[in-house]
Amino acid sequence: MVSNEIGQQLHGRAVRGEALSADEQAQLEAWYAEMDRAEMAMLNLGARTQALESLQAEVDAELTRIIAITKRIQELNEESEALRRQNAALYQQLIERAVLQPV
Repeated sequence: MVSNEIGQQLHGRAVRGEALSADEQAQLEAWYAEMDRAEMAMLNLGARTQALESLQAEVDAELTRIIAITKRIQELNEESEALRRQNAALYQQLIERAVLQPV
């Protein structure tokens, strides 16, 4: 484990463009990795990412369900409209028969 002080010093040197030995470069990379792990743990990104993916999957499933329900509603509306037209035609026939065959 690289101390924070040494990591900061190596980082400062690297940022200023100073050459680092292979050992110093390895220490700097190890320090960066430690900082990344600490940050990930602090932010708990792994769990958050998994939770977001799970929520997105649920949203996608619900959208698929809504699309299917919407399609079924449209089909039922079309069937209802066809029945209304059929009822109107039958009603018209009934009126025409009543006119042609008065009681």
